[in-house]
Amino acid sequence: MRLIAIVLGLVLIAIAVMYFMMPADQLPSFFPGHEAGVTRVHMKHGIVSGVAGVVLLAIGWFMGRR
Repeated sequence: MRLIAIVLGLVLIAIAVMYFMMPADQLPSFFPGHEAGVTRVHMKHGIVSGVAGVVLLAIGWFMGRR
């Protein structure tokens, strides 16, 4: 369970970086927020993904302390 939480946390942080760095039309088509022809960055999607990733990393770290 600890490994799953850490891996998912790292994946979500990588996704958050993609949301912050790429405009909406350059995101992969399976990402929520992909819009053809839109050049703005989806900050809210990135923030939520980053926060969820940090929370999962904290859960993985806390589970490892037991």
